[in-house]
Amino acid sequence: MQKPLISLNNMQNRLGYYSREKREICLSRNFVLNHTWDSVRDVFLHEMAHQFVDQALGACNESPHGPKFQEACRILRANPRASGNYRPLREQIMDDRLSPEDKILLRIKKLMALAQSQHHHEAEAAMAKAHELIEKYNIDLLTENEKRNFVSLFLGQPALRHHRENYHLARLILDFYFVQGLWVPSYVLEKGKMGRVLEISGTVQNVKIAGYIHDYVRYYIHSQWLAYNKNKDLNRYRRTDFSVGIIEGFRLKLESQKMRKQKIDSKTALTKIEDPLLKKYLNYKYPRTVNFTRKVYSQDNHILNDGIKIGEKLVISKGITDKRKSTKLLPP
Repeated sequence: MQKPLISLNNMQNRLGYYSREKREICLSRNFVLNHTWDSVRDVFLHEMAHQFVDQALGACNESPHGPKFQEACRILRANPRASGNYRPLREQIMDDRLSPEDKILLRIKKLMALAQSQHHHEAEAAMAKAHELIEKYNIDLLTENEKRNFVSLFLGQPALRHHRENYHLARLILDFYFVQGLWVPSYVLEKGKMGRVLEISGTVQNVKIAGYIHDYVRYYIHSQWLAYNKNKDLNRYRRTDFSVGIIEGFRLKLESQKMRKQKIDSKTALTKIEDPLLKKYLNYKYPRTVNFTRKVYSQDNHILNDGIKIGEKLVISKGITDKRKSTKLLPP
């Protein structure tokens, strides 16, 4: 393939196109400026697939989205639907409109509303019930062995370097909310360089739930840190200790809830919930991955323990999505 020209243009009814005559990939300016990197990448790969068909597969006389194009999408891991009036995946996932058939999210949304109760025990019970329902939903999926469609979505902001609490939060989401994830390359606009961002994959329902939990915990940490650090002038490293403490405190709470349920239902204790189809999807999407670790050079255990105590009191509440344009939700 030859390197194409890349341009932005004012287009009303198209997200992008590939011009064989100009050897150009053109994207909608409004789309690029107002959508996230994962949505833009989705459309860009689609147009690259058209270029691949033209230059590598030589299918000049085939229909635009014919068999050769489908093969190009498979090779490039591109979305064959990401063109025309395609609605970006993030907008689809974060849409607040739930169909009556989407029973799992409707029931969890009601439980999250109950978790706003000012009565501590009622709020705790509602959150625990919501997590039980999430687990039951995924056990039923595997038991019934139904066909599942998976999606992938970025969480958080791309960065050249992520703080330690971001990795702890990522691990919490992957351990408890039935999605899998990888730190993938993503462009950091303000730095003009490629960095990394967490991308999670799973069913639409699980991605919605995991994305909401991720944002809720992140903003909860922010609000708690503002109160904790008032008049203390603690530095960024101590904020990391405090944040990690909250995340690990919340982890302890979830593990405790799970252990209590296991004593009631012995089958749950013997079940390790892994979706082989999701694993296959990720192996297809990212056939080559590497592992990396980071060392902790200093840590204030007193601040860490303060964070743990606060994290053990965290109750996830409200709905799964928000009608506002921003999908970031603030805790009460």
